[in-house]
Amino acid sequence: MNEQQHHPTRQDSAVTVLGLGPMGRAMSRALLAAGHPVTVWNRTAGRADVVVADGATLAATPGEAVRAGDLVILSLTDYQAMYDVLDGATAALAGRTLVNLSSDTPDRSREAATWAVGHGAAFLTGGVMVPAPMVGTEAAHVYYSGPHHVLERHLATLALLGTPKHLGADPGLAQLMYQAQLAVFLTTLSGLMHATAMLGTAGMKAREALPELLASADSIGDILRAGEEHPGTALDAGEHPGDLSTVTMMGATSDHIVETSTSLGLDLALPLAVQAHYRRAIENGHGGDNWTRIIDSIRGGAS
Repeated sequence: MNEQQHHPTRQDSAVTVLGLGPMGRAMSRALLAAGHPVTVWNRTAGRADVVVADGATLAATPGEAVRAGDLVILSLTDYQAMYDVLDGATAALAGRTLVNLSSDTPDRSREAATWAVGHGAAFLTGGVMVPAPMVGTEAAHVYYSGPHHVLERHLATLALLGTPKHLGADPGLAQLMYQAQLAVFLTTLSGLMHATAMLGTAGMKAREALPELLASADSIGDILRAGEEHPGTALDAGEHPGDLSTVTMMGATSDHIVETSTSLGLDLALPLAVQAHYRRAIENGHGGDNWTRIIDSIRGGAS
């Protein structure tokens, strides 16, 4: 992973933003604040009012919007929405750069790159790793994949949205990283709500429970980083030393969580999924290994 160094300056190159949900509006405002002429389009035109008031130009059609900017940023529901919006404007794509910051699958990102190149456009996949209010701040970063020279050409402009991090030439990589980050995020959110529900059965209010649970969540990164200088080195080497915690120990804990959740009448989807990881590792003879051994069954699915 190569994090690109950047020093944004005021730019005059025109940018088009297609899609004006909270993220699209935030990106438009960040670009306008840096001096870019920004043309926008949204299926529901009223969503453009705020950014038009800030200085953006509202295009009547997607084709008109694309023709207005060399750099076209898409912030849509998914990749199908890109085709829905641009299928009638493909003649305007030649020579432009499409940066799709919508969420979808890596395979659909690769298909979209092929489609864009087939119409004469350069293509980058992107994943914005902050919520809309943080776009353009020092805390923001965006993963990109696709041709490195394409990112370099627009680096100063894209850096206005957040620090660009280029993962490689494969258009699917940024989407894969985005989905991997969200897998951690969504699983953590479900875990927090499950834990809050557990404590709620004893009368503890969320305002009492969440500060304790969030402190535990905050500590996980420090705990994992304390084990080795470069986290993941042992995992890459296929090493799972069980000197600190074992599959059997963690599996017993997962059993207790399932039993407790059952007795409390809670939904068991999350605890049963976690329990299954440890049970499969034990069944495969790895009970004495570190808990990281569960990655084997995750990689291999139910088999």
